Amino acid sequence: MNQASASTQAVIYTSTGGPDVLHLVERPSAAPGAGEVSVRMRVSGVNPTDWKSRQGSAAGQPLAFAEVVPNQDGAGVIDAVGDGVTDRTVGQRVWLWEAAWKRANGTAQQLVVLPAHQAVPLPDGASYDLGASLGIPALTAHRCLTVSPLGPDRLHPEALNGRTVLVAGGAGAVGHAAIELALWAGATVITTISTEEKAQLVRAAGAEHVVNYRTGDAATEIRAIAPGGVDIVVEVSASTNSALGAEIMAPNGTIAIYADNGGDTAAIPIRPHMVTNTRIQFVLVYTVDAVSKSNAVADVSAAVAVGALTIGADGGLPVHRFALEQTAAAHAAVAAGVVGKVLIDIPA
Repeated sequence: MNQASASTQAVIYTSTGGPDVLHLVERPSAAPGAGEVSVRMRVSGVNPTDWKSRQGSAAGQPLAFAEVVPNQDGAGVIDAVGDGVTDRTVGQRVWLWEAAWKRANGTAQQLVVLPAHQAVPLPDGASYDLGASLGIPALTAHRCLTVSPLGPDRLHPEALNGRTVLVAGGAGAVGHAAIELALWAGATVITTISTEEKAQLVRAAGAEHVVNYRTGDAATEIRAIAPGGVDIVVEVSASTNSALGAEIMAPNGTIAIYADNGGDTAAIPIRPHMVTNTRIQFVLVYTVDAVSKSNAVADVSAAVAVGALTIGADGGLPVHRFALEQTAAAHAAVAAGVVGKVLIDIPA
């Protein structure tokens, strides 16, 4: 087994609270155990769940571990492999998912040890930036697009042929991934946005139909695009969009709710959804069943390999960069709702 260096830099916190609880420290490197790999990080990605986990329900609460390194997603190079690992090799470029879920070691550090299956080969030509942006957003988007009882349960070209997908709030990281995955799978994609700036981003991502819900009647515009209704809604704000969903559903359509933006309760119109036999599905990527998650990882990797997933302003997902010692500012930017993807550069 190739051994890592004796110590590395990491950002940690020891109790819940605001960004100020994050501190850069030097600490001993850990070697991978059986079934694990250590990854020398290049880029760490920040998601809303990262700052929400750090903040907790109140400041000063104890943690499950003595100290926690934040951030679920990232990309880097395998530095060492543990016993029993045969499908990962030292020097292999990888993207990581759920590094900090029920674990103390997220990706805001130079070297992270995690189960080998959570370090996924990063296809040739895909940047570390893209790798660090996949994890939570792309796996969430995949699940939202595959929960319909009518299928599909896997995404690939033509899997969503003939389906209409509405991505609510398509300028966010999950919305961006949902647009690109749905298009790759053959769907007709509609997305709702609130500003012209966001309209330009979702068009850059490839959205064919863009509806500004602040300047017109969103339901009327969506029905004009999809007279038969929408088959799948990827929903970021069920509280705000509850009435809209009831107006635009196709028979046997699905609303996949992955966030509580706009409020944590929703009044759902019962009768309209009964008529259309709507399936309302909640999605939290961390607790998705193992088979579905494995399928999502494989499908997302396949999409990356053919260039179907992108990052950067030209592709509709602007990047905001921070240094490792600026992790607190990176968390604050995501909490403030910055448009685009927040990434942290990890020093060699």
